[in-house]
Amino acid sequence: MANTPNYEQIAGQIRAFLLERYLFGFDEKALTDDISFLEHGILDSLGVLELIDFIDSTFGIAVADEEILPENLDSVGAVSRYILGKSSV
Repeated sequence: MANTPNYEQIAGQIRAFLLERYLFGFDEKALTDDISFLEHGILDSLGVLELIDFIDSTFGIAVADEEILPENLDSVGAVSRYILGKSSV
């Protein structure tokens, strides 16, 4: 894909989504790539479903049920790597 976004672009979009929907007034710099969404109470199970919908609508990637795992969806870095991996398939 010629227009595949890079890691920084994807991470920026994920951060913007989280800051707009869940982290009102949160310092963007504090939302590092490795902060666990679940451990820090950023997302609950409904929030994960909304994140999956965001991934589908923004990046055109349908997350399969078996891919709904913390290693794919529990931090900005994990989501960004997941999207990059799916985009290169």
